[in-house]
Amino acid sequence: MKNGRRAYFFEPPTWARNEGCPVKAEALGENRAAAFKRAEKTLLPAFDSWRSGGLTDMMPASPVSGTFDWLIGVFKANYRWHEIDFKTQRLYGQGLALFANYELNDGSRAGSKLIADFTKAFVDAVYANLLVVESRSTDGKVVKRERRRFANAAMTACRRAWFVGQRAEEARVPPVNPFSRMGLKSRAPGQAARETPTATWQELVAFRRAANTMGYHSVATAALLTWEWLQREEHIFGAFEIEHYRPKERPSSVRIVHPKNGEEAWWPLFDENNEPLFPELMAELDVLKCSLASGLAFRRDHAHRRSPAQLPWITERKDLRYLRHVVKKIIMAAGLRGELSFTSFRHGGFTEGADSDLTDAELRAAGRHRSRLQLPTYAKRTRKQLIVAAKKRREERASSTVLSEGALAPHSSIASINRRT
Repeated sequence: MKNGRRAYFFEPPTWARNEGCPVKAEALGENRAAAFKRAEKTLLPAFDSWRSGGLTDMMPASPVSGTFDWLIGVFKANYRWHEIDFKTQRLYGQGLALFANYELNDGSRAGSKLIADFTKAFVDAVYANLLVVESRSTDGKVVKRERRRFANAAMTACRRAWFVGQRAEEARVPPVNPFSRMGLKSRAPGQAARETPTATWQELVAFRRAANTMGYHSVATAALLTWEWLQREEHIFGAFEIEHYRPKERPSSVRIVHPKNGEEAWWPLFDENNEPLFPELMAELDVLKCSLASGLAFRRDHAHRRSPAQLPWITERKDLRYLRHVVKKIIMAAGLRGELSFTSFRHGGFTEGADSDLTDAELRAAGRHRSRLQLPTYAKRTRKQLIVAAKKRREERASSTVLSEGALAPHSSIASINRRT
């Protein structure tokens, strides 16, 4: 607040308010414990109840021992549940409720059944029914739609609950997990793959210009960082500390950590002639380093959110929704494509690397990917790559022709093999 003190507020997302969500915005006061208790015990359950059409209200308070409802309780009481971030906890909770509250042919809930009776066929049958949901249009017609991502997420949550429950209650939870190896597909047969839109360098420049004009200087710098160093937004805003950049013991490097896969690396900042490799980014990070003594490098520095502590963009619950809202606002102000996101700039950096003829090994070193099979997701195939590939093939073809017509013709095949080796 303006006086430098911190207060807590609950506010449903805009889309929920537009759809008539009965849970209203509410000031929660300055006491953190009381605010979190009110949000977790009252407001969020009410929001989930509205969003799920009352499904989350159907979970029994005291489930029968040995049932799937009981397994959910074991999972949520285990320490592994509390190690999961808040966002994933809510997604797991919704998925578990979706499966547990599915009404079977006998009128009972799937969650009320004993897990000892669960079979793979039973789980597959429930999944097939959860995959498609029916609703009525304004003219009264029944409309069927697929909710594959939600159904898949529910099966993932159930699989995790079973594994955790089996370790916690080994004598009571069967060792064979019926939710394992279901062969879940991310999309329906024949459906095109969903790709993250890739930004161009010109779009990055326009985004940074708009962000700086609007006062979001930290977001502008972060966008350039994700392009240059191929970092995910969770790392940039949740793990990249100012001490990682040019520390005293290694002033010519930056420490890069990838929370998703645990990989860590030191990136050089200067070449062999002591010329900066990332002059624009380094200039902005040098200024940032002078203003921060320690902690997360990227904080909310725009005027209307300024506070003595300069709050990080990421919340204590590892939530980046406010940042994503700001990014969308900047994209609109810059007149860019609406489908772009912060992740688009990272994908743009990968694609630029591929266009610059970086090898798969070089791209994997930059992005800290263990497998080259992951690269097509990030480095999109472009016209320039196809042109370069075609030219290389013609050059190889031409050199092979010269060898076959020359004095070394009898050994041309061996020479070609050696050259490729």
